[in-house]
This record gives sequence, structure tokens and C-alpha cells, in this order.
Amino acid sequence: MTSKDNAAIHQLLALLEARYAMRVLWALRDGHPQTFRLLQDSVGGITPNTLNTRIKEMREAGLIGHGPEGYCVTPAGADLLKRLSDLPAFAAKWVAGQGRRRQQQTGT
Repeated sequence: MTSKDNAAIHQLLALLEARYAMRVLWALRDGHPQTFRLLQDSVGGITPNTLNTRIKEMREAGLIGHGPEGYCVTPAGADLLKRLSDLPAFAAKWVAGQGRRRQQQTGT
């Protein structure tokens, strides 16, 4: 991987590492536009100020757009979500593995 590739990955990860950024993007994964209030409810636990900040950052990054019906992912956002589509399967396996490790550690 070149240093240019590394820089691009670092830039993307910095955006996505911000608190609630991935949750905002994930909440829009079905492609249906969401109003600010609905998006806030979908993300859960996010303050209006934080949601505004994340929306602004991801709009500037070209991952989220806003239309007459609300916020939605852009083609670039949809592409990123497509690449993350294996996340639910991985998460399920990971959680199951965590449970097995805890059982092994406690001997139950």
C-alpha cells in the first residue's frame, strides 16, 4: 500500500471514528430519506448538536445528502455501506465468540 493510499484510509477513518458517525451512516443504509428527528431517533442517544455536526461533516465528505424528504446517503455513501455489508455477519460471529470466551474464563 502506498503512502497516498494510507493517507486516504487515515482520512476516511478519522471521519468515521468521530462519535456516532458510523451510526448516522448506518441508520441511512436502507436508502430511505429521514428527517432530522427520525434520524436522531434512529441513531439513539445522540444530541441535536452532535447530529448536526456529524451531518455537516458527512455532507462535506460527500457521504450524505439532503433532499426534500430528508437526509439520505449519496452514491459514495451507498458504496461505502455496500463495502461494509458484511459487518452484521461479522458482528454476530464476534458477539458469539465473546460469549464463549467469557464462559471459558469463568468456567461455566
